Amino acid sequence: MQRCLYRAECREGGIPELFFQSRLPLLNERMEMLDISRLSVFQKGNELFLYYECGGERHEPERLFADGEELLKVWPGGQQPRWWVPMMDIFHYQQPVSRQHWKRTQQESTPFGRVALLKPEQVSSYIYYHYQYQEERPGDGDKYGIIGLHENLLFFYAELPSTVEPAPYAGKLATNLRPDQWGEVMDPHFMKWMDAPADQEIWKKLTIVLNVPVPAGKKESE
Repeated sequence: MQRCLYRAECREGGIPELFFQSRLPLLNERMEMLDISRLSVFQKGNELFLYYECGGERHEPERLFADGEELLKVWPGGQQPRWWVPMMDIFHYQQPVSRQHWKRTQQESTPFGRVALLKPEQVSSYIYYHYQYQEERPGDGDKYGIIGLHENLLFFYAELPSTVEPAPYAGKLATNLRPDQWGEVMDPHFMKWMDAPADQEIWKKLTIVLNVPVPAGKKESE
């Protein structure tokens, strides 16, 4: 099981909802063929954020959305044109160890996404503290919560209601150094959004534009 996070930028005048809905039948076919599930797309302005899970081999988004150039700008870099750029997993409350472990018990769970900006000089500190937290206390929050990083932008994916349960493995650290005053330690790491509501100055909520829990015709237990 591999978890994939990406970001992209829409072309001027692009309407993500129309683009994805018109391609939903083909997307379902490709998800089933490639063993992909739990696909969600979120939006903030002209930016898009993508999350999905590969049951086996990792597959790039271009295999799911082959005509992405109709909606998205080409992202610089790479040997082939790409419309989605990968985000690095820098924190997760749990990692999947098997299909059975990762199967959802709350079938009505809803994907939830939000984004934050790190001060460039604080990126390494943020990763340090989160790796410490992740490996000292696996299972401490929503089982499906994960944070991706690209440049200094963070994308947090989770599901509501939260699933909190013990992890079936021990972390890699035997220390207990995670700061108790977590919020106070984290606050100086962030750049604040100037156009956000008062309760979203650090973590801005995203709008979900597509949610495909499992391909049509396929059960999650398969």
